[in-house]
Amino acid sequence: MKRVTSCLLHSLLAASLFLFAAAAAAADSNLHKVVNGVSIYLGVFPAEMILGQPRPRAEAQMHGGVPAGEHRYHVTVALFDNAAGKRITGAQVKASVSEIGLSGVQKKLEHMLIAGAVSYGNYFAMAATSNPYRIQVRIELPGVADVIEAQFDYQHARA
Repeated sequence: MKRVTSCLLHSLLAASLFLFAAAAAAADSNLHKVVNGVSIYLGVFPAEMILGQPRPRAEAQMHGGVPAGEHRYHVTVALFDNAAGKRITGAQVKASVSEIGLSGVQKKLEHMLIAGAVSYGNYFAMAATSNPYRIQVRIELPGVADVIEAQFDYQHARA
C-alpha cells in the first residue's frame, strides 16, 4: 500500500510538472499568465488524487488535510521570475474561486514544498457544473510594493 501511495504521489507531481511545462509552451494557455514580470502557472486537481496518502506524509497533511465532501479541488500556483526563469519563493498568495457571475470563497494559498519545489495551494469546493469558474490570484512579493493580480477562467474537464 505504501508503494502504491508513493507512486500516486509521484504521478501527481509528474502531472503537475507536465501541466506547468505544457502551459509554458502554449502562449495562449488559460493556465499561464505573465503579469509584471511574474510568470504565474495555475493547476487544479481533484482532492481525490491526494486521498489515501499516509498521515505522516506532508502531502496528506498540507492545508489541514484533504477536506471531506464531494467536489473538492486542490488549486495550486507556481511563480517564476519571467526573465530569469527562477522560481519565486516567499510570496504571500491568495485566491478567490467562484462560478462566473457568483460570489466566491477567498483563501490563502499556503506555501508548499514538494520534491524540493515551492508552490502555493489550498483546497476549494468546485461542484461539477457546466459553468466555468473564475480563479482570481493575488500575489504579494517580498520587497515589492505593488500587488500582482491575475484572473483565470477554469472549466472542469468533461468526460
